[in-house]
Amino acid sequence: LPPSGLLLREGRSCPRPEALGRSRSRRLLGPTPVWATGPEGILRAGARAGRAAMAVTLHTSHGDIKIEVFCDMVPRAAENFLGLCASGSYDGTTFHRNMKGFMIQGGDPTGTGKGGECIWGGHMEDQFHADLLHDRRGIVSFANRGPNTIGAQFFITYERQDHLNNVYTVFGKVLDGLDTLDDMERVPVQGKKCRPVDEIRINSVTMHANPIADAS
Repeated sequence: LPPSGLLLREGRSCPRPEALGRSRSRRLLGPTPVWATGPEGILRAGARAGRAAMAVTLHTSHGDIKIEVFCDMVPRAAENFLGLCASGSYDGTTFHRNMKGFMIQGGDPTGTGKGGECIWGGHMEDQFHADLLHDRRGIVSFANRGPNTIGAQFFITYERQDHLNNVYTVFGKVLDGLDTLDDMERVPVQGKKCRPVDEIRINSVTMHANPIADAS
């Protein structure tokens, strides 16, 4: 499908930053519980640790995927993703679109492909960086329905996708779990929207102050 296949309509709200705190299923590996300070505190902890020093592990029904988050290059996009992770907004959500050789998309709390707001409510602006491109397998970006309409939904590329550059905001890459991504890509789909026949679910998310921390 062309890039427009990723354009989404989003509309369900998620917790605001002030509501973030000791949310369910949160586990931070490290001495400082930065998730208790909300997304801004998470970013400050990442900045103290060094360049691109934040990571999360998505514990899915098909295995774990660890994602490095580029806090320094796209700070507002990173804040949105980390805030959604910290609030538990992704817990129990499914990947509703699975396109072999292209990408897998999820993060919609409604499961329809039409929901999900950013942590500030509604949509946020795009954020691009010259060094962040859809140039390999495992790039993580926000979905949108046009310019400056980022909400909660995101996708992970299966292959290089140059036509997505400067259209969708890249905020991370897969550090570990490409074998899990392989398993996801093999899940059969149905219908024009490529919905997985067997559910691919995010059960919970672990947040790391250090991207090379052990995910166990």
